Amino acid sequence: MGGSTRHLRYYTPRDGVCVKRERLLLALDFGGTKLTAGLAVSGEHRWRARRQVLSSADANTNRDLNTMMSLVCDLLGGTAPAAIGVSFGGPVRAAEGVVLLSHHVPGWENFPLREHLERRFGAPAAVDNDANVAALGEWRCGAGQGCRSLLYITVSTGIGGGWVLDGRIYHGADSLAGEIGHMTVQPGGPVCACGRRGCLEAVAAGPAIARRARERLMEELQAGEILRGLVGGDVGTVTAQYVSQAAEAGDELAQQVLEEAAHALGFGIGCAIVLMNPERVVVGGGVAKSGERYFQVVQAVARANVLQGMRVDIVPAELADDAPLWGAVALAEGLLPPGGGLGLSSRRHIETNDH
Repeated sequence: MGGSTRHLRYYTPRDGVCVKRERLLLALDFGGTKLTAGLAVSGEHRWRARRQVLSSADANTNRDLNTMMSLVCDLLGGTAPAAIGVSFGGPVRAAEGVVLLSHHVPGWENFPLREHLERRFGAPAAVDNDANVAALGEWRCGAGQGCRSLLYITVSTGIGGGWVLDGRIYHGADSLAGEIGHMTVQPGGPVCACGRRGCLEAVAAGPAIARRARERLMEELQAGEILRGLVGGDVGTVTAQYVSQAAEAGDELAQQVLEEAAHALGFGIGCAIVLMNPERVVVGGGVAKSGERYFQVVQAVARANVLQGMRVDIVPAELADDAPLWGAVALAEGLLPPGGGLGLSSRRHIETNDH
């Protein structure tokens, strides 16, 4: 991980197009199951280079950092970026660039990631959690383009969210804004990973959908024929993806389970709309790909739970797994000084708004 990086004025990526280093942006995504690095140029919406690897089963902080630095060295080929943006899969004190912890990888507790990267590359860096950065990515390059206010929600193994207000990530007083997955939608309901009961995540995320489907299959032995067939009769192996596939194929039980989850998500989104009145809500993540009927229910329930006259514009995400990486590009671009010069003294926190 050690060693210096040469500060060349020009960078020539594999496409052969020479780029001034003052415009070269490095985007990093420390995800729960994979590590991704990309190179982009300020003002462009295409990757000049991109690399991705799966995290090892025994991943820890040093292993993740070493792997990511290997990807970066391969991309940069000896030069250095003008700025670095980072999406991290866990809570972050964005103003300081400190990772509080990773939900998947041990050893990240209170790690000064921004400082580490700035020291390594001699370039300004910005670090934020993956939901916030994905929100910024969709706002800048995806389904949120043209909006002044945006709520981004990702629905997969968990449910997270991020706000972009007037082009800036809104963090809240404790850097915890956007945690829609821990809004209570079913008081006294299933226990959530956070320890509370009835959180949206405990009712509508992928594992919750799978759990509810398994419960129904065990209670209703004659129901769910298509779903049972997909798992070869082994109810214990049911996942949200199988539920979605069975629902698309016409399985009534699977359709009902998905509709319950969509209803809960729509209720949660409706509450968020009443509170903040965003111009658009963008929904991403694997569960959000559960078909047209799923989205129709989400939209209908949200609409039924807002004040008359409030807009309900709920759309699918466009950038898929690349949303955090494009958001990291936007973070990095926000660090570039007006004149295009280099140096850590030029840091401008234009993509954050803590209060």
